[in-house]
Amino acid sequence: MEPRFERRKEQLLAACEVPPTFFRGVISRLESFAQPFVASLPSPESRRHSRTYLAGLLSDLERKNAEAIAYRYDLDRQTIQRFIGEVAWDHDPLIDELTRQVAHAIGCCDAVLVFDPSAFPKKGTASVGVQRQWCGRLGKVENCQVGVFLGYVSAAEHALVDFRLYLPREWAKDRKRRKKCRVPKEVRYRTRHELSLEMLRRRGPALPHSWVAGDDEMGRPAWFRKRLAADHERYLLAVPSNTSIRDLEAAPPPYGGHGRRPKVPFRGVRAWCQALPATAWRKQTVRDGEKGPLEVEIMVRRVESKVDRRVVGFEETLVVVRYLDGGVLKHDYHLSNAAPETPLGEFARAAKAVHRVEECLKRPKSETGLGAYQVRNWLGWHHHMALSLIATWFLVSEAGRGKKDDAGVDGAAGACWAGVDPAPGQPLRYAEPGDPGADALAGAERVGTVLSL
Repeated sequence: MEPRFERRKEQLLAACEVPPTFFRGVISRLESFAQPFVASLPSPESRRHSRTYLAGLLSDLERKNAEAIAYRYDLDRQTIQRFIGEVAWDHDPLIDELTRQVAHAIGCCDAVLVFDPSAFPKKGTASVGVQRQWCGRLGKVENCQVGVFLGYVSAAEHALVDFRLYLPREWAKDRKRRKKCRVPKEVRYRTRHELSLEMLRRRGPALPHSWVAGDDEMGRPAWFRKRLAADHERYLLAVPSNTSIRDLEAAPPPYGGHGRRPKVPFRGVRAWCQALPATAWRKQTVRDGEKGPLEVEIMVRRVESKVDRRVVGFEETLVVVRYLDGGVLKHDYHLSNAAPETPLGEFARAAKAVHRVEECLKRPKSETGLGAYQVRNWLGWHHHMALSLIATWFLVSEAGRGKKDDAGVDGAAGACWAGVDPAPGQPLRYAEPGDPGADALAGAERVGTVLSL
């Protein structure tokens, strides 16, 4: 590693060091953080259980599901399981609040909205939406559920802000399974792209952005790209390497003097890219990486594409980004409706945002139990996902505190509980003003000491 990169690495590592006192008051901060999210829940018991669930998702539990969280805080498991899977509280107001906070904290006009389907391997066929389908996590067709997630990527940070459960066509038609898993009657079969458009309509106006991006599954259908353009969204969507393109900037074959003038033939984008001269590529520095500045090479060309042997019928900008990954040269292919004269740095930044959303998904999967749920029905899946995304946003917010030079010690928590998580088996109970008593959720709850979250 070059000396200048070594110095930069030392600076980054030094910035990661957090003094032990930084964690004082974290329990109290979590209590304050949770308040605007849980305010919409229907009862004091629901609000208490939501705080307990958030605390469990943020704990060091190995499996962060309702049963493990209940036992962690000395509650009957059915209490938390009913709260997650049976009580009909609406998760949308919680996601509305999450969207508002993300926009306020890290929003900027040049941010990127990124759509990314993610699969969760599951056994059996009883859980809502489970069937044999492509599972990117395993790299093959397997039994799984698929969620479509919306990530928000700005220069300041990145976070997941919304989600939809993909209900396969077979599930959407099966009345018996729908009823058993409590799928709402108004839910019909929608493609992953239609679910993405629904999230864009719901969240887009509240989240300032200049790009919509996604992986090659999102970029494959031409109708989706055309719809985004019609909605005045500037998109940069990855496409598969076997996509056929016609280079509109290349010289056509010579005219023979008879019939129509020939056009440049369609070629597979991978073969076309390999034939490019070295002068076609331009270097761009995207951002700091683990081993120094992340550099890519980029090429932009006006093209027409073909899907399933049919020409899509409109011109687009082809953006190819190549980079070294573990010593292997890789290429990412994208189609965009942006003007060809758009700065290369803008194209590169939007293209790399697709990779940042993968980090957005890794956070909740590794830190807040996004895929650790053990619920079978529609309600339970959405409730768990919403609380997992909110718990992850708390971690992002705490990391933001650590980046501030004046992030002092928060002494709001009591001396006994400052900066520590209640020990396994320690009962949790939350005091609320005017608490009328237990509702239907609290039938099996054991009474414990009143503590701050």
